Amino acid sequence: MEIVEGIGIGVAVVLAALLILFFRRALFTRTGGIIRLSVRVSTILDGRGWSPGFGRFVGDELRWYRMFSFALRPKRVLSRKGLAVERRRLPEGQERLSMPTDWVILRCTSHHAPVEIAMARSTVTGFLSWLEAAPPGAVSPRLASQDWPAA
Repeated sequence: MEIVEGIGIGVAVVLAALLILFFRRALFTRTGGIIRLSVRVSTILDGRGWSPGFGRFVGDELRWYRMFSFALRPKRVLSRKGLAVERRRLPEGQERLSMPTDWVILRCTSHHAPVEIAMARSTVTGFLSWLEAAPPGAVSPRLASQDWPAA
């Protein structure tokens, strides 16, 4: 009987954790301005280190939250004022296995450090529009035409 109770408690804990994750996501998405994107958190291994999540536009910031986290605060905040797109590329090697086929990777520079973000091709247009809509005097996105893959 103790084994059955232990299994039941384990299942209840797992279900509660999943419910909290779904509730957290619903809390963020109810206000809109949410996009699906992955951020490269580690560059130790080539093509690895991508963490799925979602971004939320709040004023001049893109706040990135990990998909499978209980945190209510963003893991990373990208400010539009110091953000510039250096390069755009398609997933290569191992990245093709971990991302949807229509995703594009953007290498960006910010005040803090370079960052790579991956998002759907249709989302890139909106992201670049948000980036270009910065107030006068802010850094505009730098894009090299030879780095842009064909549509």
